[in-house]
Amino acid sequence: MSRVAEAARGWIGTPYVHQASCKGAGCDCLGLIRGLWRELYGTEPEAPPAYTMDWSEPQGAEALWQAAARHLLAKPLAEAAPGDVILFRMRPGSVAKHLGVQSAVTGLRAAPGPAEGPAFIHAYAGHGVVESPLSPPWQGRIVARFLFPKELI
Repeated sequence: MSRVAEAARGWIGTPYVHQASCKGAGCDCLGLIRGLWRELYGTEPEAPPAYTMDWSEPQGAEALWQAAARHLLAKPLAEAAPGDVILFRMRPGSVAKHLGVQSAVTGLRAAPGPAEGPAFIHAYAGHGVVESPLSPPWQGRIVARFLFPKELI
């Protein structure tokens, strides 16, 4: 398992709290990625601005995608690997605004989580940080795939 996916597993069970980024206490999907960055590298590369649940939608700006591109390394969508940061567009025509970490591409995994097949770890409103199957509907929402910079890990 990748170091990033292993670190993300440590966040499972953290409650969902909008704009938070504290392992065990609360985070949202961006907060999960921010917390992983801190675990892997120390300080965050930039502080996000305050944001609402519909952030970027009124302007149509791909703010989350742009921030990911500033600090993470883009990779082809077809080259899925554990530890990838994946960016989702939740509805056609909307901005991409959900993040997760690919935890498995195929094969069996330890509990908690799905028994087999692709999976990802994400902070999900109403559920907290969970490992979910990366089912065809989720896969169809992926718009970008990134790596944490290896020179820092």
